[in-house]
Amino acid sequence: MDAWLDEMAAALGEEPLTGSEVGLALRLARDVAHGVERKLAPLASYLAGVRAGRLAAAGTPRPEAFVQVLDAVAALLPPATERSGGAGGAPD
Repeated sequence: MDAWLDEMAAALGEEPLTGSEVGLALRLARDVAHGVERKLAPLASYLAGVRAGRLAAAGTPRPEAFVQVLDAVAALLPPATERSGGAGGAPD
């Protein structure tokens, strides 16, 4: 899986994701899928990536840009106790 992501990054002319970025991105997708609506997870991930890319283009280091985006999104997610119930979609 990591090799495929590295190949994708190279094909797009981007640096590969760090282990930390992978973990944060997967956590974002999980929290949106379980706390908001499953089908919104890839769209939320896309929007987060667009914003992080804009921040990075403006000079914010990429890891910091991603954390800034996730901090902004965190305010929109229900508390973890509500997410554990699978709100917005069928349980796994």
